[in-house]
Amino acid sequence: MIELINFSKSYKSKAAVSDFSMVCRENEITGLIGLNGAGKTTVLKAVCARHFASSGKVLVNNVDCSENAEYVRTVTGFVQEQPDFPRDLRVSEFLTLRAQMFGKKAESLEPLKKQCDLAPIWNEKIGSLSKGQCERVNFAQALVSDPKVLVLDEPASGLDPSQIVRMRKLVLSLKKGRTILLSTHLMQEVEALCDRVCIIVSGKCVESGTPSEVAERAGAKNIEEAFFRLTDGNKS
Repeated sequence: MIELINFSKSYKSKAAVSDFSMVCRENEITGLIGLNGAGKTTVLKAVCARHFASSGKVLVNNVDCSENAEYVRTVTGFVQEQPDFPRDLRVSEFLTLRAQMFGKKAESLEPLKKQCDLAPIWNEKIGSLSKGQCERVNFAQALVSDPKVLVLDEPASGLDPSQIVRMRKLVLSLKKGRTILLSTHLMQEVEALCDRVCIIVSGKCVESGTPSEVAERAGAKNIEEAFFRLTDGNKS
């Protein structure tokens, strides 16, 4: 479970997110949706204990991220939009090192290798991989510790249609027993994956609930129309 309570984050004198509250439940995929620059990544990094609240609280499995960041980083897998992986390492080498960080043996990677379809690229250097192949490695490194919380930052970004379908299937297969928070501005991903959504505008939550609830309250036919109305996206 993830809970943000009146979370605010400022960089120097500029507020990136203000008084933001949200709950993400186990066995559900929650979509954090907003235009570019709305504050989505700021929220995600706080959930992963990559940075901490200027005020308010961020709880992961009822643990305050600022009080026990090491625990939060252990139970949270983070799929970044633009990961900085060592390009000269082979996929097998990189993931073995990740496994060792969590006290796991290389043999523990076999199920993950199959789950993320890594066999064809297992001995390839990361620097030689395509965007879609890198995304499979990205998911794998996040899943090495078998985290109960999974945070996805724009996982469909830069993927072609077939790769997006494969990514969706993987995300849905990971849902049971986990809390998944997915950041996106693509309404197709919301419709295909999300049980609940939170719409963020200029660092503030302006609406949340199931996609149908959000659409109904916005007087819209669907979540896409609601998104444009609430973000004024048709003018951006």
